[in-house]
Amino acid sequence: MKRVALLGATGSIGRQAIEIVEAHPGLELCAAASGSSSLDHVDAPLKQVGGDLVQLLERAEPDVVLNAVVGFAGIHATLWTLEHGVDLALANKESLVAGGELALAARARGGGRILPVDSEHSALFQCLADSAPDQVTSLVLTGSGGPFRGRTRDELGDVTPEEALAHPTWRMGPKITVDSATLANKGLEVIEAHFLFGLPYDRIEVVLQPTSIVHSLVRFRDGAALAHVGTPDMRVPISYALTYPERAATPLPPLDLTALTLEFEAPDLETFPMLALAREAGQRGGVHPCVFNAANEVAVAAFLAGRLPFLGIPELVADALARIDAGPVRDLDDLLAADGDARRLAEQGLPVA
Repeated sequence: MKRVALLGATGSIGRQAIEIVEAHPGLELCAAASGSSSLDHVDAPLKQVGGDLVQLLERAEPDVVLNAVVGFAGIHATLWTLEHGVDLALANKESLVAGGELALAARARGGGRILPVDSEHSALFQCLADSAPDQVTSLVLTGSGGPFRGRTRDELGDVTPEEALAHPTWRMGPKITVDSATLANKGLEVIEAHFLFGLPYDRIEVVLQPTSIVHSLVRFRDGAALAHVGTPDMRVPISYALTYPERAATPLPPLDLTALTLEFEAPDLETFPMLALAREAGQRGGVHPCVFNAANEVAVAAFLAGRLPFLGIPELVADALARIDAGPVRDLDDLLAADGDARRLAEQGLPVA
C-alpha cells in the first residue's frame, strides 16, 4: 500500500487526485491539506486547513507527496519531501521555478524522486525514458495558447478576468488559467523543464498546439521525435505520478485517432511577452526566476481583483525584474528574502485603488 499525502486537496488537481486514490486499491490517502477550504468531505486520517505543511508531513510519514499547493507557498513542502527521500509528485511548479537549485541539492542529499504532474513535464519524462542527455537534441513544450491565442495586443486592452478564465481545452484553477492566457505558465514550464531534465534553455522549445492533444515532444539526435499524445485530462499525469512505475487504469475513453487534426504554430512573443521574460529570468539565474514568479503572483491576483489590466501583468513583472538587486540563491533565507522583495516591488507598482 502506497501512502499518499495530498497538499492542496480542494483545488482542481487535488480533487482529481482524490478520485484517482479512491479508485486504486494500492493507494491510501494518509494526509490531506488545504489552504483555507473545508476538508470535511475528504476521507483521510490526518487533515489540516492552513498551518504548517511540513509538520503535517512529518506526522503523516508518506511514501509519496502530491504537492498541488498554488504558488511559492509550496516551497517548504517540496524541500522537505526531497530532503527526506520521499517521492514528490510535483504539481506545484512554482517551488521548482523559484527554488530549483535548492530543490536539486535537497534531492541529491535525500534521494527523493521528482515525478512531474504537469501534463507537459509528465509527457517529457515519459518520452525521455532515462535517455542520456547527449542523446537529446531538444525538449519541445506544447501549449494551447490560451483563450486569447491569435489576438493582437490592441485587442487585449480591455479583456476581463472572466474572459481570461475561459480556457479552451483545460479546466484549472484561476491562477494557472490566467497564467495560460498570458503565456506565463509556459514560461514557468520552461524554467521547470530546465531544472527537471538538466538541459540548457537554448535546447528547450515552445510551440502552440491548440487542441492540447500533443502534450510535449522530445527531439533526439538521430532525427527522431517522440511525442506524448492523449486526451487533455489531468487524471492521466496525476495517476502516472502516484502509481509510478506502473500505469494504472483510468476511466478515460481511448483517443479517436481518426478524428485528429494536429496543427502547430509559434507563440506570439510580442503580444504575449511573459514567455520571453520567464526565459530571460531563467537564463540570468540566481534570484531572477524567484522574482519573476513572485511578481507574477502579485500581478495575477491584482488582475483577478480588478486592480490591474491584463496588459499590466507583463509590465509589472518586467519592472520588478529590472529593479531587483540580483544575487545568488545560497539557502532558503536568500530565496524567502528575494520573494518578499519582489512582492513589495510589485505591490508598489500597482495602480492606486
